[in-house]
Amino acid sequence: MDVFRKALFAILLGSSVMSAPVAAEPVGQITGVGGIFFKSKDPKALMAWYRDVLGINVEAWGGVQMRYDAPNHPPALVLTAFDLATKELEPSRREFMLNFAVDNLDAFLERLKAKGVVVLTRDDDDPFGKFASIVDPDGTKLQFWEPKPEAVSN
Repeated sequence: MDVFRKALFAILLGSSVMSAPVAAEPVGQITGVGGIFFKSKDPKALMAWYRDVLGINVEAWGGVQMRYDAPNHPPALVLTAFDLATKELEPSRREFMLNFAVDNLDAFLERLKAKGVVVLTRDDDDPFGKFASIVDPDGTKLQFWEPKPEAVSN
């Protein structure tokens, strides 16, 4: 089981990836991801594609705000590194992949297909939910995850 799926498993169980008890942390700790920032050959066009094709609300300033407490959102964000030899990010040549949680993968993929987007992979039998992937106009692999209900009820 890869590191990403181990982290998803931990979310489903309502625990952290580390099984040892954690003492109260002193102030001055990281509390979450404040943003994801990356380069693009045409940032305005890419963000317009994210708005028009993916349906993400792009703010007037050109970026996106996604709330942690959005309905049906998983209770945690997964951050992990893959070995340099991984095939997990293919066909992208980028060094990262974006994974978006969705409330209904079937409906979401139908919207994408209606806009001419090719779905590269689809897995409805994963123990952590349903997954599908595409590539954005910059060649970045985007993965969509419909968590099992237990993953969002913690």
